[in-house]
Amino acid sequence: MLDWLGVKPSHSRPRVSDDNAYAESLFRTAKYRPEFPVKGFATLKAARNWGAAFVHWYNVEHKHSGIRYVSPQQRHAGEDHAILGARHATAKELNPARWSGPTRNWQPMGPVTLNPERDSIISEYAAEKLIQPLAA
Repeated sequence: MLDWLGVKPSHSRPRVSDDNAYAESLFRTAKYRPEFPVKGFATLKAARNWGAAFVHWYNVEHKHSGIRYVSPQQRHAGEDHAILGARHATAKELNPARWSGPTRNWQPMGPVTLNPERDSIISEYAAEKLIQPLAA
């Protein structure tokens, strides 16, 4: 059935902790936050409150290296172009002795996806009409 739908099954062992690299990276980020409780959460409410605060920090305050050190909220709102442009313009002006060559690439990132290779495979299959239509 998976082959018929154009889906490749996972070859990793089931229930292995490192099966999803993206989830594991997020878990590590959460566990290494200074306010993460070493001995766990006292109540379910405390865990939910911490989780809500973490999600806010991760999406609004945390600068992500994969999108040129802007926050996801800035990227989503389209503010990243102005922020990155200002960084590029002022990098050498603020500390010219530091830069003997070009500064870091501050061009805005293009589209960001979790599985770009999967997206291209799906597009290829759809173009060849290898995916079966849904039954009515």
